[in-house]
Amino acid sequence: MTEVLDAAAAWERLRTIRTPDQARAAGMVADGDGGLRWAGPATPEAVELAARYLPLCLAGPRAAFAQLGQSLDGFIATRTGDADYVTGAEDRCHLHRLRALADAVVVGAGTAVADDPRLTVRACTGDSPVRVVLDPRGRVPLHSGVFTDGAAPTLWVVGPDVTAAPRGSHGSHVDVLVLPHADAAAPPRLLAALARRGLGRVLVEGGGVTVSRFLQERALHRLYVTVAPVLLGDGVPGLRFPGTPVMREALRPPLRRALLGEDTLFELELRAFGAPFGGPADDQHAGAREARDEGEHAVDHGGGESLRRA
Repeated sequence: MTEVLDAAAAWERLRTIRTPDQARAAGMVADGDGGLRWAGPATPEAVELAARYLPLCLAGPRAAFAQLGQSLDGFIATRTGDADYVTGAEDRCHLHRLRALADAVVVGAGTAVADDPRLTVRACTGDSPVRVVLDPRGRVPLHSGVFTDGAAPTLWVVGPDVTAAPRGSHGSHVDVLVLPHADAAAPPRLLAALARRGLGRVLVEGGGVTVSRFLQERALHRLYVTVAPVLLGDGVPGLRFPGTPVMREALRPPLRRALLGEDTLFELELRAFGAPFGGPADDQHAGAREARDEGEHAVDHGGGESLRRA
C-alpha cells in the first residue's frame, strides 16, 4: 500500500527545497500547468502546504518578503500598542514557517522595544533565522531578549552616532553592524549588506513603519498580509506610504488568497514592481559596488564569524 504524504512530512520536504532540482529530489513532479505537485498520494493539508510555500521556496537565493497581521480596518495593534494577538494561531504558525524559510528576519527598533520579540522558529520545525535589529539611534535596551537569550545569532544595526556597546554587555551571539550614514540603512543597501554576509533570503517582520518603508522603496519581492475579522477603530497602523491621487495608478499586484482559520491571508507578488538590492535580483555585482559606497564595518562582539543561520 502506497504511503500517503501528510502535512508534517510535506513540510520537512519543503524546507529542503530551493531549486527545481531539489523539488524533484523531494518528490515533486510537473503538474501539467507549469507548476509542481507531489508525485504520490498526499493529504489535502500536504497539497495546501506545497501550494502556499513552494513559490517562496523557489524564489531564489536572494529574496525579500514581508509579513503583517492586521485588523479589517488596517491596524496591527491597539492605541496602547497591544497586539496580543491580532490574528489567530494559524497565522502565527504561518509566520513561523516564513521565518524557517528565511536566512534573516528584520525588525525595526520600535517593534523591538514595544514587543521584545523572540523572532525564533517555535510553532513549526525549522532553523531560526539570524535576527536583524534596525536600531540607527540605539534605542533598543541591552536587556532585550534578542541580546540576552542566545536563542539565535543576532545582528544589531546601528548608526554612526551610536556608541558601540562594550564587549560582554550583551550575549556572544550578537554582532554589531555600524553604518556610516543614514542612507546606508535604506532597504536596498541593507539587503545588499545582508547578502554579503550570506543572508540573501530576508523576512521583514515589523513593524508597520519598517514594512512600509521596504514597500515604498520597492525592495520587496513578496508581501503577506493577514487580515483578521476584527475592527479596532484606531491604533497602530499597518501599511502607510505616499499614495497616488489617481486610482488607476495604484499598485495592483498579482495576489493569491487563503484562509487561515478565521483570518484571510493575502499573498502579493511584487517582483514586477521593482528590483531589490539596488539592481536586478540576480545581479551579483551590485553588492560589491554598494560595499564601496557604504563603507560600513562590523564590530565583532561575538565569535568573529560571519552571521549565518545556525
